[in-house]
Amino acid sequence: MRAFSLLLVPFALFAGVADHPEVMGQERLFESWVRGQMISRHLPGIAVGVVFDQELIWARGFGQADQDAHVAMSPSTQFRMASHSKLFTSTAIMQLRDAGKLRLDDPVSKYLPWFKIKPAQPDDPEITIEELVTHSSGLPREAGPHWTTHEFPTEEQVRSYITQHQAVYSPEVRWKYSNLALGIAGMVVEAVSGEKYGEYVQRHIFSPLNMTGSSVDQNVKGLAIGYGRLMPDGSRAKMPFIDAHGLGPATGITSNVEDMAKFVSLQFRSGKVGGAQILSTGALREMHRVRVLENDWTRGNAIGFAVNRDHDKVYVGHGGSYPGYKTQTLVDLDGKVGVIVLTNEDDGNPGPIANHLMHTVGQAAAKAGAPAVKTPLWDPTWSRFAGHYSSENGNTDVVELNQRLVMINPDGDNPETQQRLEPIGNGQFRLEAPAGGGPVGEVVRFVEENGHVVRMYTGESFSRRVNP
Repeated sequence: MRAFSLLLVPFALFAGVADHPEVMGQERLFESWVRGQMISRHLPGIAVGVVFDQELIWARGFGQADQDAHVAMSPSTQFRMASHSKLFTSTAIMQLRDAGKLRLDDPVSKYLPWFKIKPAQPDDPEITIEELVTHSSGLPREAGPHWTTHEFPTEEQVRSYITQHQAVYSPEVRWKYSNLALGIAGMVVEAVSGEKYGEYVQRHIFSPLNMTGSSVDQNVKGLAIGYGRLMPDGSRAKMPFIDAHGLGPATGITSNVEDMAKFVSLQFRSGKVGGAQILSTGALREMHRVRVLENDWTRGNAIGFAVNRDHDKVYVGHGGSYPGYKTQTLVDLDGKVGVIVLTNEDDGNPGPIANHLMHTVGQAAAKAGAPAVKTPLWDPTWSRFAGHYSSENGNTDVVELNQRLVMINPDGDNPETQQRLEPIGNGQFRLEAPAGGGPVGEVVRFVEENGHVVRMYTGESFSRRVNP
């Protein structure tokens, strides 16, 4: 399919991205590769989508949603989204926070008085709502053997589990993934809103975003058949529909590529809450910011979102695993690009597929849609600002590099570590640097007396020009 607008945005605004030759070429490249993967790995089906800002610019179905009935896979085919459900539960928590109905640092027991799990250590503080949605609560991962038995606990059974078990770690000690924690977060949503979890999500998230193909724990028409992993004899078991019951807020949501594209586009928007703007700008920023790092610092967790670094890129998103389904989303906030990969098999391994989709079609879309950079014309008179500056805090050299000015510490370890002086007009500059130390983002200006540069202000501090 070609692009269609997710909101009431003029098509022409993004048509250049969807129809950009490099984007279309990368689509053909990815499509060729993924078809080969399906053949070599004997995969039943895959559905993929690429979002640029407010538009689903490309979406495809590969293989079949139902092999026996020969139903072709499509972007509208529905999948059990598994742990993507955590994004919607966290969104609900942030909506209630924005409405002043709860605080992230509130103890869970304020809204669920029965939540009295035995702490890991006797002097542990109470577990907070934020710790639930950032996987820093220290709670056990599950509430029973449901991934083996496929019999998920009811809310009553979850409550009983809490009263009979102990936290694994103290709060904030380490990142520890927990479906139980997000199940509890869903119960907080119910207690605070007065609505059942599924009703709340439908009314406050799905409906405003026009996610008409999404639901919570419903065996809906159009749901792809979930298949087990490929066995040595080449067979795959057909998985039945499995209700997540009390862990629905952690793993029970059903959706498709077209609807997930609308949720991805939300991450790129800003503005006041209303209509399809279901979260405030500030709440979205909070949801994307890393709150907890894995112990090896290779990845982290924001509010609901997983955060991963891939070379020079940082992606937010989530993966999902449910019997017969594996899913993955990746979102490049800076490039305003997101990719969605949904598979209907236990060995679909959508993570690498999503990475390759991002590296090909996604990055091409980000480049095609990037705003034109206006490079200020170099003023040859700016050469006079180059020189050596000193203060009691240290030395700084301003160096002219091919019609641009950079700052270095001449006493530092290397000349490659530079800060840029970006012209902003009237002989002033903005300090830009990869790291956030010092007055990054603030104005740099030079003071002249009798035709000579005598001082350089970086933010509010200044250095004196030292004559060579």
